[in-house]
Amino acid sequence: MDALEALRTRRSIRQFETRAVPREALETLVDAGRLAPTAMGKEPWEFVVVTDSAMRRQIAALTDYGHFIADAPACIVVFCRDVKYYLEDGCAAVENILIAARALGLGSCWVAGDKKPYARAVGDFLGAPKGMKLIALIAVGYPRGPVPTPRKRPLQEVIHWEHF
Repeated sequence: MDALEALRTRRSIRQFETRAVPREALETLVDAGRLAPTAMGKEPWEFVVVTDSAMRRQIAALTDYGHFIADAPACIVVFCRDVKYYLEDGCAAVENILIAARALGLGSCWVAGDKKPYARAVGDFLGAPKGMKLIALIAVGYPRGPVPTPRKRPLQEVIHWEHF
């Protein structure tokens, strides 16, 4: 699948088949994340891939809206060192992972991390060094059932030329 098709058809998936995601696919997703643009070449990111079901259940229980992480075959947790543009860099890495997941025929869903009350608890649970910022938890797996097609605002409604 080409990049534009992956962008057009990516959706947040919260229901997954039980089959495991191959390790090579998970490595490909993390590789896509590490290839993201980064301010001043800092590359502040670190990725924790969680495939253990008991650990995913514990992570899901810490979140407010990420209960489906427990049922996903994998969760990629994105952390960044606390540099000036950690959030921008981390979010670029997350988006790369989401698009790469779609390109590989996988479903994914971004669960917020930064500024969430559970951020430190997730970091402590996974053994993240102090000072690391939780950017996101990404549920990953093969979609179960039909993939939703939410309405997106049309291009002509959001594009402005020369001024707002």
